[in-house]
Amino acid sequence: MTTHRAPKTAAGTATQPVERAVMAGLVLAVVAGVAWTAGMIYTLMEWPF
Repeated sequence: MTTHRAPKTAAGTATQPVERAVMAGLVLAVVAGVAWTAGMIYTLMEWPF
């Protein structure tokens, strides 16, 4: 009996850590962007007019 599964590629398991690293980088970038935006708002609110 033959199976109809697609053959596994050699890079199939190696992409998981790369994907995790990319996701961590994107999360850190979003956090840094939010912190920068909050800092700019705080600076503008405290700016002497």
